Amino acid sequence: MNRRRFLCVGASVLGAGALVSVAGPSVARLLAEGRPGQLLSSELDLPEAFRAALPVPTVLQPVRTDATADHYEITQQVARLEILPGVRTEAWTYGGGFPGPTVVTRSGRTAVVKHRNELPVPSVTHLHGGHTPADSDGYPVDLLLPVGSSPDAAQQAGGMAGMSGMSGTDHAAARTAVGERSYTYPGKQRAATLWYHDHRMGFTGPGVWRGLAGFHLVHDDEEDALPLPRGERDLPLMITDRSFAADGSFRYPAVDPQLAEPGVTDAYANGVLGDVILVNGAPWPRLDVDRARYRLRLLNASNARLYRLELDPQPAGGDALVQIGSDGGLLAAPIRHDGIEIAPAERFDVVVDFSRYQPGTQVRLVNRFGSGRTAEVMRFDVTAKQPADDATVPDRLAAVEALDASAAVATRDFTFRRSRGDGWTINGRPYKPGESIATPALGTVELWRFSTDLHHPVHVHLDHFQVIGRNGADPGPYDAGWKDTVDLRPAEAVEVLVRFTDYAGAYMLHCHNLEHEDMAMMADFTVR
Repeated sequence: MNRRRFLCVGASVLGAGALVSVAGPSVARLLAEGRPGQLLSSELDLPEAFRAALPVPTVLQPVRTDATADHYEITQQVARLEILPGVRTEAWTYGGGFPGPTVVTRSGRTAVVKHRNELPVPSVTHLHGGHTPADSDGYPVDLLLPVGSSPDAAQQAGGMAGMSGMSGTDHAAARTAVGERSYTYPGKQRAATLWYHDHRMGFTGPGVWRGLAGFHLVHDDEEDALPLPRGERDLPLMITDRSFAADGSFRYPAVDPQLAEPGVTDAYANGVLGDVILVNGAPWPRLDVDRARYRLRLLNASNARLYRLELDPQPAGGDALVQIGSDGGLLAAPIRHDGIEIAPAERFDVVVDFSRYQPGTQVRLVNRFGSGRTAEVMRFDVTAKQPADDATVPDRLAAVEALDASAAVATRDFTFRRSRGDGWTINGRPYKPGESIATPALGTVELWRFSTDLHHPVHVHLDHFQVIGRNGADPGPYDAGWKDTVDLRPAEAVEVLVRFTDYAGAYMLHCHNLEHEDMAMMADFTVR
């Protein structure tokens, strides 16, 4: 299939003119009216914005180190947190907080993270963006059962037989553990902003919604040699949306409130949107900033919400957000933006120079895709303090190898769309563990083509990729660098190059709208 014919695939679902229209002035309208999700309103009064101080997740310390590896431990547990002022919310957490503790590792050095499950449900932990062996990747039926689960439960879970909500997902190769599991991350990747989250078959949406998410940062010598902001001026910002019930609990429209059966009620099948914006677990927080440069590691950890993030007011001359990194680490050179569009699971590392503002300026981070309270994200209050600041953004950041399309040994098409009979599908098929739709070979480069009906952020496990074309033209303004998640709007088509390295086994390709993912918009590929 040539590129022109392929690009028509995306348009065919919405009509002959759809691809043209989304490439023109109606993009904003489609995003405002047709972007995924249904708003779920909270049942209690919401707090005023910019009252809470911005929390910064704690950094997890290793319990021991040896010559080649650092060893960490995380307990998955229920905790009652004060997310909204004066209200207690029961959360599922990594280590008792939301977000979970930040794991900081070094390229070239192995990290072993042992998870202990004290939750009332099974879990699966996926290091999103991690270059990881298959048995530590967080395959969705590789369950970690709660501490104290019976041997019979473990045996049943190994084949997924007899578990509520798991009919049709039998997979004999599932690796099931009881109580504790260690995930091994060899560190064969460059510095990057990664994150870890629950990835359980059929229940990723409610698991993440209830709090199972945290940062995992990788550092390396190339990044350390650059004069970028560091220390307290290197801030991870996990942006999420949530809704709250009258008793303060997280409100989520599960088809089964006990979460014994997967899925959401019909009105929310296209994704759940909350009406409270949280940053690092706090509602619409604020932060005092010096008149200096800050590195902001932006992560969209929402289930389905898209954001267009801008600073308001913009500094004189614009270009407020200087992008230095993407999902897979540093860019070759910085890219200057007035705003950044970020889909679920995407990361953008940006530098903001607050010395461009006068002392006392209140700079809001706003969401131009939101309305009402969801148009606000957080606020930076610029102080009079202007310390010596030797941080800069060099014109050249890192060596980024450009993959060559002529080296691709195969071209594969993946169509993401909703089927009347089967729900959310890839290539017309709902997900079934153990059935691969691609078998790339280690050491090879392939060209993968993604096309969509509606909006789908597409995530590929194991290896990062490079976007080489969007709708028959050049990549978009937010496609630069190594990516693991690419944002596809209604009726769009994107081409990426991916090289498969180091690890054989079964991995995943899926939509990162978590409600779509839970309703079978996933597929296996097996690297051989």
